[in-house]
Amino acid sequence: MPKQVNLKENPTKTHKYINREISWLKFNLRVLSEAGNKNIPLLERVRFLSIAANNLDEFFMVRVAGIFNQIKERVDVVSTDGLNPEQQLDKITDTTKFLLKKSNDVWANLKVNLNKEGIFFVRYNELNSSEKIRLGKYFREYIYPVLTPLIIDPAHPFPFIPNQGLFVVMSLNKKKKNKNKKRFSLILIPKKIERFVNISNKEGIKKYISVEHIISSYANILFPDYKIVKSTSARVIRDSDFEIQEEAEDLVLYLEQALKKRKRGRIVKLEIRSNIDEDLRKFIVKNLEVKKDQIYEIDSFVGSHQIDEIYNKGNSNYIFKPFNPRPLERLKQHNNNYFDAIKTKDFIVHHPYETFDSVIQFLNQAAQDSNVIAIKQTLYRTTVDSPIVKALIEAAEKGKSVTAVVEIKARFDEEKNISLANALEKSGVQVVYGFLTLKTHAKASLVVRKEDKKMRTYVHIGTGNYHPINAKIYTDLSFFSADPIIGKDIESFFNYVTGNSKPKNLKKIILSPQDIRSKLYNLIDQEINNIKSGKNAEIWAKMNSLVDQGMIDKFYQASKAGVKIFLFVRGVCCLRAGIENLSENIVVKSIVGRFLEHSRIFCFANGHSMPSRSNLIFVGSADLMTRNLDRRIEIIMPITNPTVHEQVLDQIMVANYKDTSQSWFLNKDDNYVKIKSSKNNEFSAHNYFMKNPSLSGRGQTSSLNMPQKITIN
Repeated sequence: MPKQVNLKENPTKTHKYINREISWLKFNLRVLSEAGNKNIPLLERVRFLSIAANNLDEFFMVRVAGIFNQIKERVDVVSTDGLNPEQQLDKITDTTKFLLKKSNDVWANLKVNLNKEGIFFVRYNELNSSEKIRLGKYFREYIYPVLTPLIIDPAHPFPFIPNQGLFVVMSLNKKKKNKNKKRFSLILIPKKIERFVNISNKEGIKKYISVEHIISSYANILFPDYKIVKSTSARVIRDSDFEIQEEAEDLVLYLEQALKKRKRGRIVKLEIRSNIDEDLRKFIVKNLEVKKDQIYEIDSFVGSHQIDEIYNKGNSNYIFKPFNPRPLERLKQHNNNYFDAIKTKDFIVHHPYETFDSVIQFLNQAAQDSNVIAIKQTLYRTTVDSPIVKALIEAAEKGKSVTAVVEIKARFDEEKNISLANALEKSGVQVVYGFLTLKTHAKASLVVRKEDKKMRTYVHIGTGNYHPINAKIYTDLSFFSADPIIGKDIESFFNYVTGNSKPKNLKKIILSPQDIRSKLYNLIDQEINNIKSGKNAEIWAKMNSLVDQGMIDKFYQASKAGVKIFLFVRGVCCLRAGIENLSENIVVKSIVGRFLEHSRIFCFANGHSMPSRSNLIFVGSADLMTRNLDRRIEIIMPITNPTVHEQVLDQIMVANYKDTSQSWFLNKDDNYVKIKSSKNNEFSAHNYFMKNPSLSGRGQTSSLNMPQKITIN
């Protein structure tokens, strides 16, 4: 057992908080661990390997880049756990190298298992003669025409390598004169090119060869006057973060210029092969001007995020059985008329288990209904061809008043969102970009409909983005209501975002940056007062990340008072759990599995046992990060409808509480340990939701659609 830390004598910041960056790397280690999970299909494991690699790219592009910039600018700042930027970078480097070593081991094991199923990764000399003929034909038709081979010399200097650029470097000798003079060549691999080519024509057998190895194998065609000595592949990750300047006069123009600079940001990570020739290594390092702490060696192949290509080409026997989201019984009872269904009573749709089409059809009906006067919609992440966007365009073209709040500052989606805004504006949608320095992260729709000579409002409030692809893998909640009080609040919210007028006297919804922090503080204080009064005091909270120091301190305060706290934190958690005299009453659990846990739910005992109808429940878009509480427009709202309350608390939160199949617990030593489940205690939240209808969407109760009851032992 790890040694318990006692904070009674020395409650320093170093002991009270986990480093944010290291916590994120440990989250990615949990993702990577799924690639080694023998209980899930083989190609799903390959996909988890790809996800972990892609996550690491974004981490370096933003978080590590920020630390490099702090060091460069000599910013004297200390993290909450007491580390300066140099110390943080050292810990990040060590942890990342451990993660990459783990990744190499996982891939080596995966290859063995893939080989058993007739899926091979091969080199040129392992091909038979007919396969070499096919590969040669493929190279000439699909690869050779798009390559630009460069001999690096005074007339052809080392080219610029863009962010996430993959390239092949070779050392060569001239075949005739100057035979002993070594030269270097570089070939940048286009991003759109196929990374892994299956060269086998045998049914049931796949032989993949990487594009960089193909290029090296046919280098004599690219450089006919030279003999190839050595070759290798490498890849760069660049700083991709930027800040919005308050003096920016035109936000769209500013972002367009910033996006161009992003592609040319400083290198923060160079991936090279661990078996690289020393001369090639020196050549790459010198020309890219990278330092030792920016270089990471990979045993298998650089750019392992692209391994998901074989997932899309693979055998369906090696992936999860297809899951079709359930339609809502509630809607069927109203002939799929959303306005009638919502008017009857509030309900929540639980994605991806229940269809995201419910959100799309809600807006489609609003677009086509002649009684609908206006539609207002927030868009943080979606796609230009999204059916939601099409519905907004259709509504505008039919003469309805349509307003779209497009957050063009959504990181890595800026370019898409600018295109999206342009398409909406051309169709007559009034596009608003929100605030210059605050991101509008709240997820809300407002539909105003004329009924019986009166205006009625219908609202949708979500915990996730209006993104049809993400909705298939992210667990999120969509709340629908025709409650006039909520409708008035959402009207005030949209007026705030479009007219910069802070809403007053909101009755139900709570907004950041104004009120969410203080509301959550007050709710925690209420639990502290309840425990002091001898009442039951307990908190359950589900989120993606817990980083904000003030919120962590508030949880510590409640724990020390005796409040029982159960936190479901999928990703980064800077709170230390189970520490004597600080957090001994706090349990932190992370669920990582087939679906990405994304909904945010906050539950408070309110003096009663949990779960019960007297508990207070809130759902919304905000994580417990400083940016969500202080620098973003977010919404959380109370759940008061009895059926919805039961669904969120007794179904969703209890299922997360009970899960043993995909759960990790945060230990006192700040590491995560996966639960070892047995047949007696095995319970999968994901499997439960795939098999059972939601309480608020199931329609009229019957023995056929009553969900399996979950109880807490």
